[in-house]
Amino acid sequence: DFLCISLVNGFTQLRYNLGDRTVILQTLQKVHTNGNTWHLLNAGRVGNEGYLDLDGINVTQKASPGMNALDTHSDFFVGGVSSLNLVNPMATENEPTGFTGCIREMVINNRELNLTVTDAKGGANIGDCDGTDCGYTVCKNNGTCQVGNSGFSCSCPKDWTGTKCEQSIHCSQNMCGSHALCIPQPSSFSYTCACALGWTGKYCDNKMKFYIAKFVGNSYIKYTDPFYGKRDLQYSRLSLNFTTNQTEGLIAWMGKSEDEDNDFLAIGLANGTLKVVINLGERISVPLMHRKYFTCSDGKWHFTTVVQNQTCVKVYLDEELILFEDIDPQRKYTALNYGGICYFGGFEMGRKVNIVTTGLFQKEFIGKIKDVVLFQDSKKIQLMKAEGYNIHDGNSGN
Repeated sequence: DFLCISLVNGFTQLRYNLGDRTVILQTLQKVHTNGNTWHLLNAGRVGNEGYLDLDGINVTQKASPGMNALDTHSDFFVGGVSSLNLVNPMATENEPTGFTGCIREMVINNRELNLTVTDAKGGANIGDCDGTDCGYTVCKNNGTCQVGNSGFSCSCPKDWTGTKCEQSIHCSQNMCGSHALCIPQPSSFSYTCACALGWTGKYCDNKMKFYIAKFVGNSYIKYTDPFYGKRDLQYSRLSLNFTTNQTEGLIAWMGKSEDEDNDFLAIGLANGTLKVVINLGERISVPLMHRKYFTCSDGKWHFTTVVQNQTCVKVYLDEELILFEDIDPQRKYTALNYGGICYFGGFEMGRKVNIVTTGLFQKEFIGKIKDVVLFQDSKKIQLMKAEGYNIHDGNSGN
């Protein structure tokens, strides 16, 4: 499988192959090669249907039924490749050659790539296209950059300060400790401190231990499974206890959550009942809902276990088997490649649950979680040793 964007005889071309045949799209107009015109290019695919848009003129190709997932495990290359034999012969019309020109503002699956020395994994023969100290987006948050004798300076909008307009004025005099993030609250001309895992207090300067994790709505835990390399991913299992009085919320998400093609196993609440969704690859399973009169939003502790045996999924709630379904009798994908990452209660700061889960779950979890066990491990995972923010001690009333 591959997806390749290239220049061919002055035209921009998109080629991709999802496992069955190579699809080719080419722009209607040529690009300017005078070296001082910026072009805006949008290219990609939805399922097996490709699109290519150069400066607002769109070319879309309806694809006949076939494969609709891009299975690639190589590095992502911009402007050239480390070795030409990495390029599939069908990926370019002519012999592949490196790109000469400038590239900026590269966004992949809604995430901008920082095309810098420190952010790239590697590269060669790259120069600075801008030619000034201002560069591209040196000044954050819509700041304006000016070049001076000693480098650059930023003029910042009213709510921002710092040499690069990177700091909110509401956080410029903050008292948050070293184990905290300052979260600006513009409406009240103030700020709050988000405490790292294991810290509490108004300014996050009190150390704490917990065995029951309490989530308050802007909380999350990100746990990295140290045994991921030894797991049999065709037979996954996740169990935990939770309590809440909210009707919506993401309780747990096994998976990297970096883009929509990542495998995942998710547990949460929708309309007060348990909701489980599993994606083993190309096809997102229909969300499995527990529809009995029983509600999980009653403030009591509930024990749930989700077992994935290849494409068969069993869900237990309070020791009772409530869901049992084969999500793909064709057995096309049978392993949960979750990347060793488990989220509890939500995702990193600034990543909204309804956006990351594409609407499968509406809100961050508010409540308590304990006794989390992965696979058939004899020990519960130690949530204290994970990464996270705004987690309180569920044993106490705070």
